[in-house]
Formats: sequence, structure tokens, C-alpha cells
Amino acid sequence: MFVMVFGLRVFFLVLARDASLLDRKLSELDSFGYPYVVVCGERVNHPNVVYRAPRGKYDAINFGLRFVPENVDVVALNDVDTEIQNFNEALRFMSEVGADLVFAKVSVKDGPQIMFYAILDAIRRRLPIAASGELMLVKREFLERITPLDGCKAEDSYILFKVLEKGGKTAFCEKCFVITKRTSIAEQEEVYKRRTTGGIYQALSMCRPPILVRLFYMLLPFISPLLLLTGKKGFYWTKGIVLGFVDYLRGDRTAYWKPFYSKYV
Repeated sequence: MFVMVFGLRVFFLVLARDASLLDRKLSELDSFGYPYVVVCGERVNHPNVVYRAPRGKYDAINFGLRFVPENVDVVALNDVDTEIQNFNEALRFMSEVGADLVFAKVSVKDGPQIMFYAILDAIRRRLPIAASGELMLVKREFLERITPLDGCKAEDSYILFKVLEKGGKTAFCEKCFVITKRTSIAEQEEVYKRRTTGGIYQALSMCRPPILVRLFYMLLPFISPLLLLTGKKGFYWTKGIVLGFVDYLRGDRTAYWKPFYSKYV
């Protein structure tokens, strides 16, 4: 049963590599009152949870879309390891600005990514260089135009770039945000940035986003040393970005990489 909110019928598609955080997410989804399905990498006896062996988030999205009803207007893609705040603000924002894709702000409580998101958000308020796959709202009609997704480690930015390529409007919503955990020490940032950067270059090779977005990533390996000004964490950010770019140049097109520090990203 659908409830119209700001003229939109919403369906949640949640991605979970395993069941360790599933109970918390199911309680959250039930409290929202929107219909949903969770694609989980472990078998769970629940009417709204379907099993899919982990092959990467892009594959889980492709698989999960078969369970989305045809009369849905917006699919909310969400990671299991998040707590969503002010979800209806994202719907309001999407309706007001007429966006085809809205991605929410990410809030971390500690670790080096507090500063990194401050830098990233300052850029993407002006230029959509990257999305946050923790919570993305996508119009159903655009998902149908860009799926099935090709294999890519940065499936969120792939979706962003594809929507832009197809002439869609994207927007960054800061009133709606998700709380999650990321790296806790600077050294862990190298692996995280290496995966995400390599994945974004993969996505760029598959899509044609606006020229300013492509120009940003052409310059990124050369301007990333400016991050060294932020100290130790900047060193690992820079190293991870450069290694991710080198991975791409060496031909890495793998769509799935399990980081050593977390089983949720």
C-alpha cells in the first residue's frame, strides 16, 4: 500500500551484505511506513528480505529492482548501515526543485571523514562530482533508462553520471542526512579512497557527464596533493586517490572490493 507524499509514491530498496545490522534497519523502515525490500547477502526469514549472494552493490540493485512495483514514482536506495534523519525533507526537496535524482548528506561522528565530507560537500553544492550511495532517491523512469547497471565499484556515482548523461536533474539535499560509521584512523583512508577513486574513474569511462565534471577528474591526480595541507589524513587521502587512479590506468575494472576495515562499504 502506497502513501502519497508530496505527490510521490516511494519504495525503499535497501542493500545489506549480511544480516548483522538488519534488525535495526527493519525497525527503522517499519517506522517510516513506506513499502520496502532488503537485498541481503545472508538468508533471512522475513517477508521483505530477499537473498542474493554478495557480488557488489550494483548487482544487488539490479536484482532488487525486480521487486519494485510498477506504480512507484521514486526508488530510495539505502545502505543497511545507516540511520536516516528527516527523510521527508528529501522528498520535499525533490518535489520542489524537480530533481530526477537526490542524494542525501552523510554525517559521521568521528574519524578523518568529518573533514573530508566538509571538503567534498563544499564542492558538490556547486558541481555534482560524486553522489553518496548511502541514501539516493531516483525517479523510477530514470532507473528504467539506466538499468541494468554495469559493474562498477562506485555504483552511486555511476548512477549520478548516467542520470546527468540522460539529461536528468540532480540535487544534493542537506536537510535530510544519514548517520553512519566510516574510518576511525587516517591510515584506513588510503584503502577507502583507493576504492572510491578507482570506481569513479570506472564510472566516468562508462558515462558522459557534463564537461566540468570530467574536467575535475582530469585534474584530480594533479591537484590532490593540496590535501597534504591538512596533515596526516591528507597524506593518506592523496595516496589513496593517486593509487585509485593508477589502478584504473592499469586496467582494474573489477566491480567488487571488500575493504579491510569494514564489511559494510
